[in-house]
Amino acid sequence: MAHTIETQLLVLGGGPGGYVAAIRAGQLGIPAVLVEAATPGGTCLNIGCIPSKALIHAAEEFAKVAAFAAGDSALGISVQAPALDIGKTVAWKDGIVRRLTGGVAALLKKNGVRVVSGLGKVVDGKTVEVAGAGDGGQLLRIRCEHLLLATGSVPVELPFLPFGGKVISSTEALSPKALPKKLIVVGGGYIGLELGSVYRKLGCDVLVVEAQDRILPAYDAELTRPVAQHLEKSGVALLTGHSVLGLSDSGALRVRSPDGKELALDADQILVAVGRRPKTDGFNLESLHLDMAGRAIKIDDQCRTSMRNVWAIGDVAGEPMLAHRAMAQGEMVAEIVSGKKRRFEPAAIPAVCFTDPEVVVVGLSPDEAKAHGITIKTALFPFAANGRAMTLESSDGFVRVVAREDDHRILGWQAVGAQVSELSIAFVQSIEMGASLEDIAATIHPHPTLGEAVQEAALRALGHALHI
Repeated sequence: MAHTIETQLLVLGGGPGGYVAAIRAGQLGIPAVLVEAATPGGTCLNIGCIPSKALIHAAEEFAKVAAFAAGDSALGISVQAPALDIGKTVAWKDGIVRRLTGGVAALLKKNGVRVVSGLGKVVDGKTVEVAGAGDGGQLLRIRCEHLLLATGSVPVELPFLPFGGKVISSTEALSPKALPKKLIVVGGGYIGLELGSVYRKLGCDVLVVEAQDRILPAYDAELTRPVAQHLEKSGVALLTGHSVLGLSDSGALRVRSPDGKELALDADQILVAVGRRPKTDGFNLESLHLDMAGRAIKIDDQCRTSMRNVWAIGDVAGEPMLAHRAMAQGEMVAEIVSGKKRRFEPAAIPAVCFTDPEVVVVGLSPDEAKAHGITIKTALFPFAANGRAMTLESSDGFVRVVAREDDHRILGWQAVGAQVSELSIAFVQSIEMGASLEDIAATIHPHPTLGEAVQEAALRALGHALHI
């Protein structure tokens, strides 16, 4: 026997997109049920964005003290050599995760969302079943008017380098029981570099292997050069242009160099961070026969799939796989279901890479604008000329602006430097509000702040930067 319940909106997946959709539905008076096999919060809160940023902060603090102990500080600070209790560090990180996921659970309850714990299996576009979630451990059948797919993504597993043993994914890398003496990171994208930097700052030998000819290949070379320089300065070894072949019989990582030679690289652990893919397996989604865009579910500008009243948001709907995109989509779907008229048409979606230094990309780069046939004005302002950056001992990097030549309307921003993630809000707001170079140049920016580089970049594009 199965126990059956009914709801207006059924959300399959409790990540940032799914839980925001459910909360917004509750605010709008829409009966909603959220089905999640793990803890609400998804990859972002549990094994992604939040825990990684916590470890990045811990690693930075440890590295800072280690530099003081080594006498490398120009500030005149000296201390004894630091010691690390990795178990305590991981426990602190886990505490942050528990507080945030607990907050999400409380918000869901406050807004009348029923949370069903278990793996949801799709029966049809109106029905999902969850084993053991009904009264007395029965099969729970949930009938709905609207089905929202928010199942997220999983790390890409290389067939010749499967996870297990010394080969780990980002999930295991975020909860180490002990630190390896030597770590090899396969993949020079943002996940691999963020975690590789953490392990290096905590004292591990780190080698990054990237198949492309440079790290962060999705970004332009000018933007990523300061990151590469800092990695090398910090002792992270980089092997670019090297393709991974698999493991040798002795457990070494086999790679092929650009000239075709095969190398065997020894390591205690190998972190595979070559990207993520939509999580479409395990939910019987194939029974819906939805139109697909590669591995992702195909959606329109309202997040509708090819089946009526079946929606998809976040990573399962493809790139860009960003938590804030999923949240915005989830909020929109709930509002459409409530009767509001909405479309997902952001002028720009910011992307942040929390490397050292950080990288921010919003809107069009100079090359992308030119590829669209747009004649542009572009300028950058270096943090070497910014007083606040100097006082933070972080004067590497710059802010760059891209605008139309004819009307000076801003099309994009890029930045690399310490704490530039906090500038992304100003960047995306200027594009969303249709600001011009003159608008930014005429806005009084507080001194001394990193944000002055935003104003100075606009001034420089107009031909009259004041501090360079």
